[in-house]
Amino acid sequence: MPDVLIWGDTIRTAEMRHELPLMVPDPFLYAEVVGGRHAVVASIEGTRIAALGVDVEVHALEEYGYDELVLGGADRAAAMVEVMARACRALGLERAAVPAQFPIEVADRLRADGIELTVDRSLFDGRRRVKTEAELAGIRRAQAAAEAGMRAASELLRQAERSGDAVLVGGEPLTCERVKEAIRDAVDQAGAQPGEFIVSHGAQTALGHDMGSGPIAAEEPVVIDLWPRDPESACFADMTRTFVIGEAPEELRRYHELTRESLARSLAAVRAGAAGREVHRISCEPYEQAGLPTQLSKTPGQVLEEGFYHSLGHGVGLEVHEAPTLGRAPDELVAGDVVTLEPGCYRPGFGGCRLEDLVVVTDAGGELLTDFPYDLEP
Repeated sequence: MPDVLIWGDTIRTAEMRHELPLMVPDPFLYAEVVGGRHAVVASIEGTRIAALGVDVEVHALEEYGYDELVLGGADRAAAMVEVMARACRALGLERAAVPAQFPIEVADRLRADGIELTVDRSLFDGRRRVKTEAELAGIRRAQAAAEAGMRAASELLRQAERSGDAVLVGGEPLTCERVKEAIRDAVDQAGAQPGEFIVSHGAQTALGHDMGSGPIAAEEPVVIDLWPRDPESACFADMTRTFVIGEAPEELRRYHELTRESLARSLAAVRAGAAGREVHRISCEPYEQAGLPTQLSKTPGQVLEEGFYHSLGHGVGLEVHEAPTLGRAPDELVAGDVVTLEPGCYRPGFGGCRLEDLVVVTDAGGELLTDFPYDLEP
């Protein structure tokens, strides 16, 4: 294994949070040199990192002259970069693999000292793919919170009544913003961080990650896509359902039936060793058999805006979108992956349907983490 270098905090840097599972808000250095693990960090964080019991040797900034640098007039950022360079020299680091997000400022300083740095995205993606017990527990908590939010949304939609062209709840117009408020409250009460999420309606639902806005009408699709984060583990969940108030149009029912079938076929195909592109191919079959376009049937270079125009899914963990990909890329599933299955079908100007479940990959197949019905009518 190569020596490894990571620079960042544990809030925004998934690679760092995976190695040191606690909240550290300021950037610091993590290094693996000749099998030894080291963290160079401000003294305020040293005791907490040492208490993790993860066999990491903690080094204070003062070991490498931080006080002298600051008292000599260096600003904090420049002093930190210099301390990290000195630490790398002291640890005997000559070459290391770094994540794709490794900052250029630090890389330039280390390379000036003759340290060879190689960006290796696949190495760091691979280190995080098999979830730890703590990460998987966090994903399960986040998923439970997502389902609480989806229930709150479904209950609000169920209360809706038509009044002329408007849809009302409690005498007030039902809007995407009002549904989002109910979801946010429910996810928060369930102990997760709701963050941003999608509640879109009508033609908005055909526009991918359109976050949604405005009053909801009867007999139009309402797509709700939630990805809350568990604060303890910093891990995400991800789920999507599609609803309609009143009677669903025949086109939407057709999309929903095809998407249910795609989801079922996809789940049956998930297992360790399966190629992501093969699971994606299987997910496209119902749409293609119905004469609808998919990424597999489009011509190279064509921008697809209708049908099943996106990939099937992605990994979920310390990032809401991470490896592997279930699309046309050559990724292979491994036991311990957590992935989404999210087929959908859309038509510009009308809208669409998407359903998304969360799955743990095992040697025997896929363990479904999502426990929520697929009904169009809430």
